[in-house]
Amino acid sequence: MEIQIKTFEQLSTTELYQLLELRSAVFVVEQECVYQDLDGKDQKAIHVLGIKNEKLVAYTRMFGPGDYFENSSIGRVVVAEDQRQFGYGKVIMEASLKDLERRFPETPIELSAQTYLLKFYNSLGFTEFGEEYLEDGIPHIRMKK
Repeated sequence: MEIQIKTFEQLSTTELYQLLELRSAVFVVEQECVYQDLDGKDQKAIHVLGIKNEKLVAYTRMFGPGDYFENSSIGRVVVAEDQRQFGYGKVIMEASLKDLERRFPETPIELSAQTYLLKFYNSLGFTEFGEEYLEDGIPHIRMKK
């Protein structure tokens, strides 16, 4: 899997379509969660694309301090269902963390994690804080690294 990191303006229409398609396939269809994915934040985000055979198979979006949370943040972490056995979630997260730490070296990184993924995010150095909450009907918890 090849990692590409782009601003919104650098995304091609095909890349934008593929990332919206992947997010919809997993978050809306697979997880049966009706929510407004197009939230007006993609334009401020840094997009991390995991490409395999010219197809988007993994993705995250990142934000600098103050663009989403007070600190830097990572969100919309997603891997295509038929690609999860290859460890691409860890690969895309490690690439995202490395890039955010390079861009904003003194800033903690936050995310809003689906609670069933706590161990995954713990393995990447994140610790949970605050109380569990429902976001779009799915249990989440805030985490920080």
